[in-house]
Amino acid sequence: MLGLAAVSLVLTAVDHFSGLLEEVRAGLSVVATPVVMVADLPSRSARGIGDVLSSRDSMRSRISELESELLMLRARTEKMAALTSENNRLRDLLGSAAKLQDNVIVAELVGVDPDPDRHEVIIDKGTRDGVFVGQPLLDAQGLMGQVIATSRYNARVLLISDHTHSVPVQVARSNLRLIAQGTGATNRLRLMHVQNTADIRVGDLLISSGLGGRFPVGYPVGVVERVEHKSDRPFAIVEAMPSALLDRSRHVLLVFTEERRLAGRRGEGSDGSGG
Repeated sequence: MLGLAAVSLVLTAVDHFSGLLEEVRAGLSVVATPVVMVADLPSRSARGIGDVLSSRDSMRSRISELESELLMLRARTEKMAALTSENNRLRDLLGSAAKLQDNVIVAELVGVDPDPDRHEVIIDKGTRDGVFVGQPLLDAQGLMGQVIATSRYNARVLLISDHTHSVPVQVARSNLRLIAQGTGATNRLRLMHVQNTADIRVGDLLISSGLGGRFPVGYPVGVVERVEHKSDRPFAIVEAMPSALLDRSRHVLLVFTEERRLAGRRGEGSDGSGG
C-alpha cells in the first residue's frame, strides 16, 4: 500500500508539473467509459421510467382538460347557432315589417293549445299593448291567423290551419276570388267551391283579398299545390301550402290598420258596456 501510495504521489506530481501523462489519461478515460455507463445505467433507467410515468399522467390530465374544454366549446357553439338562427328569423321578421304599410308590433309565442283538434297559440301581447279581437297575425312569410280572445297581458290566436277558420283570398295571377279553409293540418289549406273552369293552377300565389273586413288586402296566405278536376263533381279539388310557418314561427307580427283598430276599440267598448 505504501508503494502504491508512493507511485500515486509520483504520478500526481508528474501530471501536475508536466504533460507527459495526458495521452495515458485519455486512453484510460476511453477504457473507463463503458464502466461509467454501466454504473450509471440503473439511475438513468429509473429517471427515464419516472419521466415516462409523469409524462403519461400529465398527458392524461391534459387530455381530460381538453375534453372538458371541447365539451364547453361545443355547447357554446350550439348556443351560438341557436342565437344566430333566432337573429336571422328576427331580421326576416323586421324586414317584412318594414315592407308593410300598416303599423305592427312584434310578439312572441308563449303557449300552444295541447288539443290536436284546435290550432291555437298564445302570444305575450294583450290589451295593454292595443291588441284586439280579430287582429291579424303574421310571421316573416305570410298570414298566420287572427286574435280570438284577449287579456291584459296576452292574447289567444286562431291559426288559419284550424278547421273552423276561413280566409277570403284571391289568386295573385288571375285575381280569382276564393275562400281558403283550414284542414286541421298545418301544411295544408283547402280552397272551397272552385269551379272546374276556374283559372287556377299549381304554383299560384294566394293573397288575402280584404273582403269581409277581417284581414287587410295583399298579405300572402299560401301557394297552390294541388288542382284536381273530376268530371263527376261540380267543383275542383284545390289544396294549398300555407305561406306562414305555422308550426315553427316563434316571433310574429300583430298588424294595426286604422280601420281595424277603430273597430276593435268599438268592439271592446260594446263588450265592456254589455258586461
